[in-house]
Amino acid sequence: MVYFYLIAAGALLPILNNFVPIFEKGYSWWLAPLLYLVFFFGMVLIQIGLLFLVFAVVGTKQPSKKAVKFYRIMVKYTLPLIIWIAKVKINVTGMDPDEVPKNRKMLFVCNHQHDFDPAVILSVFPDNEIGFIGKKDIIKKLPFIAKIMYLLDGLFIDRENDREAAKTIIEATRVLKSEKSSIGLFPEGYTSKTCELLPFRNGGFKMALKAKVPIVVCVINNTRAIPKRMCRMTTKVDFKIVDVIYPEVYEGMNTTELGDMIHEKMEIAYNEIKNK
Repeated sequence: MVYFYLIAAGALLPILNNFVPIFEKGYSWWLAPLLYLVFFFGMVLIQIGLLFLVFAVVGTKQPSKKAVKFYRIMVKYTLPLIIWIAKVKINVTGMDPDEVPKNRKMLFVCNHQHDFDPAVILSVFPDNEIGFIGKKDIIKKLPFIAKIMYLLDGLFIDRENDREAAKTIIEATRVLKSEKSSIGLFPEGYTSKTCELLPFRNGGFKMALKAKVPIVVCVINNTRAIPKRMCRMTTKVDFKIVDVIYPEVYEGMNTTELGDMIHEKMEIAYNEIKNK
């Protein structure tokens, strides 16, 4: 989208010149570049503003499939602009994102360092229709983000209440089985303050075992640096697509065995991107 607006801003200058001959003026050497920047940043800010306006105005009732599709398209084309403005550069390694199937719903698992992590994952997998499972606390602490998550088929889990957590896992399983959307899960349960990989809460892997869906294993590093450098300095975020584990591979495993296998894969991959 950045390149599109760069081209569009350039195209607007000769169009404007047809009505106001700016190129014939003596001061066109500085006016033309200024107008170019105004057109470019104006279009970028309008699109970002429209995204936030739509999510601010829309209600919180369960959206229809068409509505969710519309919201996803808006996020898909606006999120890269937000990441660009925030000066975040995502370095993707491991598997090519195009190798991850888009024609079936999957469970995406990743370590968790910061609230910016879902934005990075959605940027890497813009066409996989991922709805994230987030902590229930988000509803009170970040209500607008919680609303966006909900309208994109996200779910909220109460980590301190096993019965309520089980209900969320059951609902996520239903979402996967019905192929409503893929699910994004941070199996550590909380953001890692030290950025080290934490032990897993393996209960979330029940949804994969019951829905029999592929598990996309990923690791991420350096998102905790984004708020300190945002819009001022470039923050390089490393993201590695480790593996796609198909149901035939984990058939017969329990949640602990599956969790241990994924944790080992993620730990090896995380150490690679952290220490490179």
